[in-house]
Amino acid sequence: MKKLILTGATGMIGSAIVREALRQDYDITCIVRKNSSRIKNIPQNSRVHIIDADISEYKNLELKEKYDIFMHLAWNKTTVGGRDDVDSQLKNIEYTLAAVRLAKRCGCNVFIGAGSQAEYGVQTVPLTPELPVNPESGYGIAKYTAGKLSSLLCKQLGIRFNWMRILSVYGKNDGENTLISYCIRELKNGRSPELTKCEQIWDYLNCDDAARAFLAVAEKGIDGKFYPLGSGNGRKLSNYMEDIQRIVNPDVPLGFGKKEYYPHQPMYLVADVSELNKDTGWKAEVEFKKIIREI
Repeated sequence: MKKLILTGATGMIGSAIVREALRQDYDITCIVRKNSSRIKNIPQNSRVHIIDADISEYKNLELKEKYDIFMHLAWNKTTVGGRDDVDSQLKNIEYTLAAVRLAKRCGCNVFIGAGSQAEYGVQTVPLTPELPVNPESGYGIAKYTAGKLSSLLCKQLGIRFNWMRILSVYGKNDGENTLISYCIRELKNGRSPELTKCEQIWDYLNCDDAARAFLAVAEKGIDGKFYPLGSGNGRKLSNYMEDIQRIVNPDVPLGFGKKEYYPHQPMYLVADVSELNKDTGWKAEVEFKKIIREI
């Protein structure tokens, strides 16, 4: 039985990774902030173990067990208000390197980090592993730096490295303030969601598909590769919102154009997942409307 150690396990993608890893017969240890209000998101199972530790404590953490794979998803200041907090984002880079060193101490031979589409900046073409990056936010700059430095450190320590540049993910345990959660909540309460024109071409991926991708890369990823992670299919954001409206409350209109786009708004965000598919055999399977009905 392979042993996985995971940070950020209480989040949407992290908790989905736990569920999928259980299905694939892994033993999973989750490093979780003490007294986390979201610990309920982690499935209870005899093969799921919890270690209480803040992200700032990784550098001093000593674990008795040995593991095979380390997945690092924990990150501070991910919301809009904190993404340009320079000091906090700099610390996130340090925490990522501490996670790599912890992976080495735990005997892991694979380290997978969670990057972001924000590393690419504003683009008008599909995001590929080779596409030059141009991050504009502090968050994007920090993610890019953390990925490059952790890649270098993994090479020095003899650990296989991969970095998943995540686009837009939705599904079970999604945050309350995401666009999809907001739209569903407003429509359920009979209110018209206030939206931008939603003209951008967007690529939404379900969290269960994302979890399968992480585990596929853990098994078959090519050392040193940075994989963009989306469904690979782009649609107008307005089309997604209309799907939600038809399922949740078709009688309430959508408030397109009531809000302005925020500065540097990407108008095209689609992943090219051909490299990910070629290397691991992974492809997105979950239908958007099916999950919206479940939510």
